[in-house]
Amino acid sequence: MRKLFAFALVVALVATSASGLRASEPQAKDIVDTAVAAGSFKTLAKALDAAGLIPTLKGAGPFTVFAPTDEAFAKLPAGTLDALLKDKAKLTQVLTYHVVAGKVTAADVVKLTSAKTVEGRSLPIDASMGVKVGTAKVIKADVMASNGVIHVIDSVLIPN
Repeated sequence: MRKLFAFALVVALVATSASGLRASEPQAKDIVDTAVAAGSFKTLAKALDAAGLIPTLKGAGPFTVFAPTDEAFAKLPAGTLDALLKDKAKLTQVLTYHVVAGKVTAADVVKLTSAKTVEGRSLPIDASMGVKVGTAKVIKADVMASNGVIHVIDSVLIPN
């Protein structure tokens, strides 16, 4: 169940970031479809498919996904993405670390110091100078999908 929620969050965040949709605008598409339509979450979509998380993120939710863009994946050290794509368990762990169960909007995020991810760990949140989740900066918030919300981030979060 955790992995499913995490996947949904990641997909939703990715979809809204690339789509050019305005924040807080309700959408008829789910997190996965929103991300695919956006065009800048191709790597995330590929990873979600490889991990088998797409059906989860197309589910009822709601999910909050901190979605890394294709550019964020490109910043990973050489070989990291390929290694993750070959290790389904580790890939699922990384992707579900980007998902929080429930709909957590920007107004909610700025009041938090952490959020429990679907992966099971706590994701640190710092809203003192912009918003950072873990080591990633939120570059677009509140991209709404029919089953949750996506917050676009500039880095891939790797749980320790």
